[in-house]
Amino acid sequence: MVNIPQLLAQELNLKPFQVQSALELMAEGATIPFIARYRKERTGEMNETQLRELAERHAYLTELEERKAAILSAIASLGKLTEELQAKITACLQKTELEDLYLPYRPKRRTRATAAREKGLEPLAEWIKSLNVKNAPIVPLESEAVKYISEEKGVKSKEEALKGASDILAEEIAEKAELRAYIREYLLNEGVFVSRVKDDYPEGTTKFEMYRNYQIRVEDIAPHNLLALYRGEAEGILDFDLSFDEGVVLSYLESQEIRTKNPSLRKFYHDLLKDGWTRLMKESLISAVRNEKKSFADVESIKTFEANLRDLLLSSPAGMRPTLAIDPGFRTGCKVAVLSQTGQFLAYQAIFPHQSAAARSQAAQTVKQLLEKYRIELIAIGNGTAGRETDEFISEVLQTVERKPIKVMVNESGASIYSASQVAIAEFPELDITVRGAISIGRRLQDPLAELVKIDPKSIGVGQYQHDVDQKLLKQKLEETVESCVNYVGVDLNTASQELLGYVSGITTTIANNIVAYRNENGVFKNRRQLLKVAKLGPKAFEQAAGFLRIRGGENPLDNTAVHPESYKIVEAIAKDLNVSLTQISQVASKLKGTNLKKYVTETVGEPTLRDIIGELEKPGRDPRAEFKYATFREDIKEISDLKSGMELEGIVTNVANFGAFVDIGVHQDGLVHISQLADRFVDDPKKFVKVGQIVKVRVLEIDVQRKRIGLSMKLNK
Repeated sequence: MVNIPQLLAQELNLKPFQVQSALELMAEGATIPFIARYRKERTGEMNETQLRELAERHAYLTELEERKAAILSAIASLGKLTEELQAKITACLQKTELEDLYLPYRPKRRTRATAAREKGLEPLAEWIKSLNVKNAPIVPLESEAVKYISEEKGVKSKEEALKGASDILAEEIAEKAELRAYIREYLLNEGVFVSRVKDDYPEGTTKFEMYRNYQIRVEDIAPHNLLALYRGEAEGILDFDLSFDEGVVLSYLESQEIRTKNPSLRKFYHDLLKDGWTRLMKESLISAVRNEKKSFADVESIKTFEANLRDLLLSSPAGMRPTLAIDPGFRTGCKVAVLSQTGQFLAYQAIFPHQSAAARSQAAQTVKQLLEKYRIELIAIGNGTAGRETDEFISEVLQTVERKPIKVMVNESGASIYSASQVAIAEFPELDITVRGAISIGRRLQDPLAELVKIDPKSIGVGQYQHDVDQKLLKQKLEETVESCVNYVGVDLNTASQELLGYVSGITTTIANNIVAYRNENGVFKNRRQLLKVAKLGPKAFEQAAGFLRIRGGENPLDNTAVHPESYKIVEAIAKDLNVSLTQISQVASKLKGTNLKKYVTETVGEPTLRDIIGELEKPGRDPRAEFKYATFREDIKEISDLKSGMELEGIVTNVANFGAFVDIGVHQDGLVHISQLADRFVDDPKKFVKVGQIVKVRVLEIDVQRKRIGLSMKLNK
């Protein structure tokens, strides 16, 4: 069998000790964020990306080896396992190749070849095959076929006998792994995807117009185009096929399988190859190619979703400050929630600024009272229906107050889903669904990561064809992304929700619930060691989680850093040598400059970890996310009808796709910056130029009010 660790080291360009150590740590239950952050010495400083790639490929190869063992056992039980076949199966590195090798031996439904064998025609097939060589004697096939006519076995004529033999040979050839591999590669390299809109849909009536008469080489198709074709096919709007030259395929099969010079035998083989191709190979190979390209498109689209989600989760937090959160509305009014500097819900009020002058005046008085009473520093306004109108109203109110909070339009994608979720109901059982929505809008301004982890990532609105891709893989990748972001930022142990805690390294949903229960019963945690008093949180979970949990104002200043408790003694020794108390740990980094770190190296803590510790001590408790910034929309631009070609506006990137970026410019409809308009130079991947949450300057290129489409450009040169 394959030496998996050795193969992984070769494939991923890693040293054998790195692979071995990382796999051992994973087998021991260590999480990837923990290994990447706190076990750098053991893995040779492998990062999260390398570790996840290693884990995925290891899982694939392990499954492959298990499948090989099952296949070898199955073929051996049939008495058909040769040394050559065993060697081929053992050397396989891809599941597709392995299944091709197993195909001739796989249990199958009754086929025409099965029926022919039951009629005793296999010896005839073998005899014909023996004649398919260069210098074989020319013998009429009918002379041998007549010997197999049998009323008892249901072979009524020599023609039926030859047809049965042909069926046996066609199936045998159709199941040859090397032939299938070659044709599959030909279809991938030379095939063309073609689509057309069905006649039931007149021109201009579907969202798939660009695929009305569409064709593109299989190897050139972009992931989003392929997923669109699949969606159009699933919705019954598109006919979607794979086109190629079947003559090339048949010529290849004949070149590989016809060796005789006998004209009649060549004709016999020509016919059986055409039958075998059409009946047994064509559809399955087309399906295999489609599936392979679909898998590739899924992976690429999920990568885009991952990158967008990471950028959104790591968006700059406005900070934990008193916040007025508004879920706008026309007829039903605006739901206003007041949040404390810790995100605690304090008060609620409904206002109706869009119904009448008197109601607008009353709403203004209410807002001013709330601003003053709760000393509001942030105002979060949802960007949905009535968002811009409410933003204008709040601007009017702020002109009449002395102390002006920061006002921000907040993307409310997913807020309504959170509002109706069991999480929201459990947190605010007595509140109306719209009030919960306002609270969520405010909290995602204070700290996007802490709030957005409560929402299914698919509902946040930063994906691309997320309902069309492999749902199991999507769920896995998005959960990994959330886990990575949460552990990168760190979590305040005394304010974090159970949903946020559940993504911390080593903490299960049960343990997260137990942490919150312990906190509710005993008050805030004063030190990290108290975690060991939490039910079901044992030494292993503590090891995995402690470094990612922060305690502000606790007994030990190191508890508010990413320094792991296992390294506290080293920090204490360093502080003692420098004559610095732990309450002044921020001074350690500057005083250590020029000091030989090797002095503090131990068996388990090397220079990589020491460098991380020093970096952490420079700014204890810092948030690694970027400084908070927000977009300012033009006051006179509220609807798509207000736009004019050539306008230059500020906006915020809401989604990035393979074909470009969507930008919110404050008109209830995101505009598209096509990949060709992202920069003055060639752009191969939009993710290299823009990211979700980024504030950008754009120029309006075209406006289609009827179809609600806005074309934008980020090019400097007009």
